[in-house]
Amino acid sequence: MRLRTLLIWLAVVPTVAMGTQVTVSAQRLLEQSAQLRADVEAAERVGAPLYTLMVDMQAERTATASLWAGTAGSEGELRVRRAATDSAAAEFRVLADDPSRSFTEVTRQLEKLAAYRQRADTRSGAADSTLAYYSEVIGKVIQVYQQEFSHAEDAELAQASRPVVSMLQATEMVAREDTVLALAGPSGELSFVGYDQFVSSLGAQRYLHEALIVPHLTARDERFYERVVGSEDWQEKTRIENAVLSGHKDTVSGIKLPGEVSGWSSAHANFSVQMTTLNIDLARSVLARGEAKAAELQAEVAWLIAGSGGGLLAVVVVVVFTTRSVLRRLHDLHERTVTVAEQTLPDVVARLQRGQTVDPEALPAVSGDRDEVGRISDAFARAVAVSVDGHRRLAAERHGFGLFASGIASRTGNLVSRQLSLTEDLQDTFGHDEALLAQLMRSDQLTVGMRRQIENLLILAGGEVPDPHTEPMRVADLLREAAAEVEDFRRIERQALDETSVEPSAISQISHLLAELLDNATRFSPPKSKVVIRAELVADGLSVEIEDRGPRVTPERYEEMNGRLHQAPPYSVLAQNAHRLGLFVVGHLADQLGATVTLRRSVYGGTCAVVVLPAELLLPSEGETPREPARREPAHREPALVGAASAPAAAPAAEAAPAPAPAEEHEHEHVPEPEPEPVAHTSAGLPSRRTKTPRHAPATALAARPAPAAAPARPALPERVPQTHIADELRAPHAPESQVPQDTATPEEVADAWADYEQGTQTVEEELRRDQP
Repeated sequence: MRLRTLLIWLAVVPTVAMGTQVTVSAQRLLEQSAQLRADVEAAERVGAPLYTLMVDMQAERTATASLWAGTAGSEGELRVRRAATDSAAAEFRVLADDPSRSFTEVTRQLEKLAAYRQRADTRSGAADSTLAYYSEVIGKVIQVYQQEFSHAEDAELAQASRPVVSMLQATEMVAREDTVLALAGPSGELSFVGYDQFVSSLGAQRYLHEALIVPHLTARDERFYERVVGSEDWQEKTRIENAVLSGHKDTVSGIKLPGEVSGWSSAHANFSVQMTTLNIDLARSVLARGEAKAAELQAEVAWLIAGSGGGLLAVVVVVVFTTRSVLRRLHDLHERTVTVAEQTLPDVVARLQRGQTVDPEALPAVSGDRDEVGRISDAFARAVAVSVDGHRRLAAERHGFGLFASGIASRTGNLVSRQLSLTEDLQDTFGHDEALLAQLMRSDQLTVGMRRQIENLLILAGGEVPDPHTEPMRVADLLREAAAEVEDFRRIERQALDETSVEPSAISQISHLLAELLDNATRFSPPKSKVVIRAELVADGLSVEIEDRGPRVTPERYEEMNGRLHQAPPYSVLAQNAHRLGLFVVGHLADQLGATVTLRRSVYGGTCAVVVLPAELLLPSEGETPREPARREPAHREPALVGAASAPAAAPAAEAAPAPAPAEEHEHEHVPEPEPEPVAHTSAGLPSRRTKTPRHAPATALAARPAPAAAPARPALPERVPQTHIADELRAPHAPESQVPQDTATPEEVADAWADYEQGTQTVEEELRRDQP
């Protein structure tokens, strides 16, 4: 899971949970508000008729008791009360049409009213049972009030509605006292059951007033209540009740009431009106509180929704800001990491490999941030520091190994240079012995190869090729010098199609590069095949093509070899390819020269190496007199000799070495013979080979030299310029010798050549098998 998605989910989950909680809370509050409004509406619609029904039922019950006691004028009073009760019951039945409420219980009890009225009219049964019916109906009305309008789910409203219900119950207790006293009638006597009912009602109403009404009244309602209970009628009521409790007399048939009870009817009529007013005020205050509470709940829902919406918006803003901040820091860390990995670190490694110093400010530094992103950045900075330290140690080791290899190359090169000087001295001393001269020339050629291998070691170690050249060199002379570095130089055919020259500072490097490619071409091609090297000017500079007719190479193999030419390998790769270092040397030289080297298949099935030298290394040679190149080739091989080396090996030695042109002889006549030069050293410490200027005989001696005498057939020797290295005693003319055409090669040379070819072919096949998966 992406970090962005994870952060969003971390914000979405609590947001959804919070939104769900807010929704549930708002729905609950709205339901409570709706219930309160429904209760208020029901109380306003049904409460007043229900209260009127209760009061009328209480009055009818008292009138029925008076009728049962035989009080005068009770029949007319009962008819009035019954009419009022019927009107209140009819109104209640019309309004109480909600079957989900408890109004149906009152309605069902009212259906029995006619039967109990008939029993009262006929005085069938006991009076207590008939009056108990009225009390039961009134109790159901009070129970409806308690169930419908108590608001038990709201503590505040429940506290406010408690005095209303208690006041109704207290009013019912006073009404029962009135009924009991009316049942005493003119005789003023009560049964024992009636007296017990009076005492119970009196105790209940006093308890209700003292414990459940007065403590829960508001200040306004409490003041009104105090006016009611402080009135004369209420005081008269209290005196009568006390008189009944203390002044009654027990008789055989019941309880004789005191005479004070005669003032009960007028007092009850007065204070009952006040109590009714108090009950209505209490009910209206409860309804007003319910309406206000409903409005408060709706406002609370609005504030809850608004606050929750603001909170959710703040959460969204914080989440978006935090997510963008974290992702931006991670993106910056990623960009810095990629920059360090792709640019800074490779540049630092390259500088370390070149032996240059590295600025510590270029590397990421440890910031010391304690948050997670900062610690990741610091960990990456430490990893980069460890990596750079490792590369610094490797660079130091590589530099030390380069110095070590350069030192070995310098010492070995000094020995090789001394060996070349010794070989030249031996050639000068024993040049009259052609057999010995041939062996000395072969030794000289092998020594030149040794010097090239030493230069390869110096190049791979990071040094420079010794360069004794101080003047530009023609391309034709450069090709001839490169061919002279190869042991099998006779097979090389040179073609310089354009006359141009090369900068002096790049001559040795270019010559070494071409010599490595030519040596590779001669070793991996048939011994009798030609290796062609041609040079011509192109748009990008100078193109040099070296083409052989060796075995076929797969495209994958060409891709691998071109990779070696275009990339400097580490020492581990060099160690694994110690037998194939030539291409690495060519790649190093090409990189130093800014040249490109590409290997591809030639039209003859062999390999064609294309070298493109940049135009910055070239100089025009128009009007320039051809001159001798700097002596980098073996001292015994003159330019004319190297030019003749391209002739077929079957040609006679005398034909392969024609006399120098007149211009060359004229030039030689004006060049004084220098003294032997000391061994020169390059900037890398590698001694360059000592060059010697050939000693030329006078022109008359050269012209007077007769043709050589006939000689028996012998192997063809490497071509030499006449009278270059022979002793002075042998410069005198001698009898001409008849020239006999020689064979192409002796059996020993043919065997050696084929052995070299077979060895090269086996090497190629072994490499191809090793490269196959």
